[in-house]
Amino acid sequence: MIGLTLKHIRYFEALAAHGHFGRAAAACSISQPALSLQVKELETLIGAPLVERNARQMRLTALGEDFLARAREIIVRVDELENLARSSAGPLSGRLRIGVIPTVAPYLLSGVIRALSDRFPGLDLQPREAVTQSLVDSLLSAHLDVALVALPVSEPALREFALFDEDFLLVRPASEAETPVPGVSSLKQMRLLLLEEGHCFREQALSFCRMTGSKPRELMEGSSLSTLVQMVGAGIGVTLIPEMALPLETRSADVSVSRFPPPGPARTIGMVWRRSDPLGEKLLQIGEIIKSVAQEKREHFQTAV
Repeated sequence: MIGLTLKHIRYFEALAAHGHFGRAAAACSISQPALSLQVKELETLIGAPLVERNARQMRLTALGEDFLARAREIIVRVDELENLARSSAGPLSGRLRIGVIPTVAPYLLSGVIRALSDRFPGLDLQPREAVTQSLVDSLLSAHLDVALVALPVSEPALREFALFDEDFLLVRPASEAETPVPGVSSLKQMRLLLLEEGHCFREQALSFCRMTGSKPRELMEGSSLSTLVQMVGAGIGVTLIPEMALPLETRSADVSVSRFPPPGPARTIGMVWRRSDPLGEKLLQIGEIIKSVAQEKREHFQTAV
C-alpha cells in the first residue's frame, strides 16, 4: 500500500487506545487537527472508514477492529527492533516506560527512579501508575516496557521476575491497640474497608478473609490506601495495608497496626515484561536494582510493628 507509514499506524493505534481524538493527540504530542488528518489520510489510503465519528463518541468500524489488531502487532515488532539495537549498545539508555500498581508506586517508585537514574544516566524513565489489568494490556500492546505488579500474572506472553515478598498488616482504630489480633473468622464479621474494584490488593485481601467461608461485611470502598487508613482512624472500620505502606500511610492517622499470626496474608511483588523483548537480559539488571531498593526500604520499617 503506497504511502502507508508507521506514523499513520501509531496515530491510529493511539486513537483506538484512548477512544478520543483530543486525548490521543495529547498522548502523541501533536494537535488534534493533525491527528485527525493523519487518520483520515490512512482511511483514504485503505479506501474504507476505520472510525465511526459522531458528536458524542468515536468507535472503530469492523474493519478498524481488524486493522487495529494487525497494527498493534506491527508496533510491537518495530519496538522490538529498536530494543534489539539497544540491547547490544552498551549500558541501557533511551526511553524506558515503567508501569507500577497503585499499592506500590507511592512507596517504592521514587527510590527506584533515583537508583536507576544513578546507574543508567542515559535512561529516560517514563513511569505510569495503573491497576494490574491496565498495565498488562499496555505491556501486550507495547505501550509499556516493564511493570511492577503483584505476582502471579499468569500471562503466557509475559516473563515474571519476583522482587520481594511482603506481609499485609491489620490497621485498626488506636483504641483497639491492646486488644488481641482477630482471627479470620472474627475479621469477617468486622467492617472491612477495601480498595475499589480493579485493584489486585482488594482481591488479595478478600481471598484472605474468605479462607473459611463467606465474604466479609464491607462498609465502603476507596481509591487509595490513604483514604482507607484515614477512615479507620475515624472509627469507621478496619483495613489491611501492605507492609511497605506503613510509614507513609499511618504517620498522620490515629490508628494501631498489628501483624497477623502466621500464616498471615502476604503477596509477592515482581516485575513483568514481554518474553519477546530483546532487552530481557538488561531488564533483569533493572530487576536486581529494584530488588535492592526494596530491601533497603523494608529494613527501615520491618521492626516497627
